[in-house]
This record gives sequence, C-alpha cells and structure tokens, in this order.
Amino acid sequence: MAITSGRNFWCLCSSVLIVIATASAHAETKLFESAQVTPPGEYTFGIEGPAADLDGNLFVVNLGKPGTIGRLPAGGTASEPFTALPDGSVGNAIRFDRSGTMFIADYKKHNIFAIAKGTTEPSLWFHSDEMNQPNDITIAREGTIYASDPNWKGREGHIWRIAKAADGTVQGQIMSAPRAMGTTNGIDLSPDGKTLYVGESSSGQIWSYAINGNELTAAKLVKAFQPDTVDGLRTDVAGRLYVARILKGTIALMKPNGAVEREIALKAKEPTNLAFGGSDGKTVFVTQRQGGFIESFRTDQPGREHCLQRGRC
Repeated sequence: MAITSGRNFWCLCSSVLIVIATASAHAETKLFESAQVTPPGEYTFGIEGPAADLDGNLFVVNLGKPGTIGRLPAGGTASEPFTALPDGSVGNAIRFDRSGTMFIADYKKHNIFAIAKGTTEPSLWFHSDEMNQPNDITIAREGTIYASDPNWKGREGHIWRIAKAADGTVQGQIMSAPRAMGTTNGIDLSPDGKTLYVGESSSGQIWSYAINGNELTAAKLVKAFQPDTVDGLRTDVAGRLYVARILKGTIALMKPNGAVEREIALKAKEPTNLAFGGSDGKTVFVTQRQGGFIESFRTDQPGREHCLQRGRC
C-alpha cells in the first residue's frame, strides 16, 4: 500500500473539489441553449404576452382558453390559472411597472387592464374605440405606457402613448411619427427610456424612434428581416434587442445598431414573444404558438423590465 502524506492528500482533494465546482458552475451558466419548460397544449394558439414578477412567477395569456391568464410559478414546469379578463376580452400582452402592478393589453375590446400587486382582479385602466387593438405594450420608468396598434388587414399601424394627466385621469393618444408605419407589433424601450423600438410584422423591419412627448422623431431603420417573420421584442440592460423570429424558430439577439450577435435556436418554430425573469432577470422565457408551450434559455444580461421593477433602471 502506498503511503500518502496528509499534505499531498489535502492538495489532491482540493484539486478535485475545484474541478467539480468549476464543472458545476459551467453547467449552470451555459448560455443561449433553450429547453421546453411546460407541457405542450397548455395554452391556446393565442399564447402571448409573457411577463415575470420579482418573485419569479411568469404570467402568460390564454391558458386553456381565450381570455385567461396563466401563472408559471418560479421553478415550475406546469402553468396554473391566475385570473380571467371580463367576458369578451382577450389579452395579448402583459407588462409590470415599478410598483409591481400588472398591465394587460386586451386586443378584442380595445382596453388596457391593471391588476394591483398582490391581487388577481383586473380593473379597467384605459379604453378607446379609436384603437384597432392594442397589441403589445411597454412601460417607461415614470409609468407611461406605449402600445403598438396594428391594422392587420390594412398592413399599417401606429403607436399610442397612454399616461396619467395632472388631474389623475388616464389619457391616451396616437403619437405623431415622421413616417407611415407598417403593422406595428413588438415594442420596447431602451434602458435610458429615450428610444422606442418598434417591430413591423408586415415588412419584417425593426425601427427606432426618439421620444419627444407625444411625438416620435428621428426614425431609423435598425434591421430588416424577411417580411412577416418578426413578432415580440425585448431589450436588456445593455441595450441589446431580443426579437422573436416567428416562423424561423429563433430569437435574434442584436445590438442597437442592428448587428446580429446570434440567432438563438428554439424548440419550436413559432415564437410569439419573450420576457426576462428568474431571480437575476437573466432567464428568457419564450411563448411558442407551435405546441402551445413555454421554453426558456439563459442569457448574460438581465432584462430592462426586470431592472425597472427592482428600481435600478
């Protein structure tokens, strides 16, 4: 039997532990590899609008039937009912503001509902018969909501600005823009809140605009994908854009100048939208119309909305 000194034995054990710890950390931080999270068929063809709260719960519209909102608990693998919208209303987008209030875009009845933190009952926040939908929404630091409002038949659209007035009432209007927009769809803000990104499904283009009150200015074409291949989009704290490439089955990760860093392969081909969640805001959840399930992957930066909820952006 060989004799090993205590010192050499300690060094050997330490080396083994370091190797194990390094391998474990590498496995935990493997990025941009998507995996299916929930069973197929949980959600309808209208699966959309994912958004996560700071407790790690993910909320998605149309669980089982139109007009519902499902909740995927932190670390869970199956969704559960959270609430339902009033009869005839169907959600298409969910976002959280800094106070933890959930806002839901109801494209059928031209509403935006709000659900206060810790409650499940939706209350009407804004309504306009002038709206086509709304489709997707994003929320600024001070609470202003920007909503995409496409006219699918006419292959055109515009953006609404919705905010509280000085008297406390919620008012909304169509923002003026320097160009005629296509079917406005995915929408999000830059981390500093000065730039609004808008995806147009009909053209496959992503545009950026400077925000000046109720005006959109300085229109700039960020990226042109193939027509009808872009849906929801989100930004991270580094200012990068994550674009759901519906029909292609990827998430395009690109810089603000339009340079695509990578196309993240997904498990199904029809991603409708995405959201950042998890304890650190670096887990990206994707809603899949093909199969009606949720999948997710890890990324290297937290999302803007996660940072906003934490009061750091």
